Amino acid sequence: MNGLSKLQSYGLAAISCGIALPVAWPIDAPASCFLLAVMVSSLFGGLGPGLLSVALSAIGYEHFFLWRTAPPAHEPAAFFRFAAFLVATLLVTGLMDLKRRAEQSRTHAEEALRQANSDLARVSRVTTMGELTASLAHEVNQPIAAAVTDANTCMRWLTREAPDLEEAREAALRTIKDVTRAAEIISRVRQIFKKGTPERELVDVNEIIREMVVLLRGETTRYSIAVRTDLLANLPDAMGDRLQLQQVLMNLIVNSVDAMRDMEGTRELTIRSQQTEDGQLMVSVSDTGVGLPPQADQIFNPFFTTKPQGTGMGLRISRSIVESHGGRICAATNSPRGATFHLTLPAKHEQ
Repeated sequence: MNGLSKLQSYGLAAISCGIALPVAWPIDAPASCFLLAVMVSSLFGGLGPGLLSVALSAIGYEHFFLWRTAPPAHEPAAFFRFAAFLVATLLVTGLMDLKRRAEQSRTHAEEALRQANSDLARVSRVTTMGELTASLAHEVNQPIAAAVTDANTCMRWLTREAPDLEEAREAALRTIKDVTRAAEIISRVRQIFKKGTPERELVDVNEIIREMVVLLRGETTRYSIAVRTDLLANLPDAMGDRLQLQQVLMNLIVNSVDAMRDMEGTRELTIRSQQTEDGQLMVSVSDTGVGLPPQADQIFNPFFTTKPQGTGMGLRISRSIVESHGGRICAATNSPRGATFHLTLPAKHEQ
């Protein structure tokens, strides 16, 4: 609607009236044809081109049609029709301009809402990752410490009176492997923090699950939580935004960890991937924690939280992300304790 330049908009008004005149002449229907020209000019050009179209239509109507009879008639009805035509064109111009402005406002509001949702989701990621700083430091420190050990071992093999090159080579390869692992962990964390527009691509859901398990391993180890994965082999890919789906799984896993951290007895986190009967992907995150609160129907509502320091936005954002991917998310209580969150996404089958 707002893709035309100002010059093009006024040119459209002139062209519309120019087309309306020869069309109206043989059928003697100036009001209908010029009114249509005014509507087109107002809708695509705005108020200014609309008023120009009204003026050109009035001139054309008056000059070519008002005195069309021979000899020219001076009937009051002709002047009344001309006046009604002017009122109608002005009214249509005003209504079309209001409609155009309303559509522009709605477009801007929708864009602002999408940007706000994106910013809020990023804030949620930053908040969650901030809570896991110690876990991430531990996770990165492990491969770095192993790399240092392997490097020292390599040096010892090389500084012997008879250097053992084979052992040194193996130690060097282990060093490369450990440093690469640390770099991959840092890269994943940077990706989660990255700000940008959502990008849809084919996503391996099982791979995302494995990445989140590795990324949050320090947190689960700290609270003696056993993590079990049951992932369906040859699971179809999903079409979606990788970062957003990572955030959803991270939120669900972190919530399960929080639900079990102060529990006595078995602490077990189970993550499953499977395919439903109708061909969709389903990921289930199950724990043996405190279970769902009494207000279970409100857990996806904005600002509802049972955590003392919680924001109440994690699950709400997760549901918004999943629904934007054409999926759904729900929760159920486990027996004898704990809860399970089911995440369902459309599968993208190979053609």
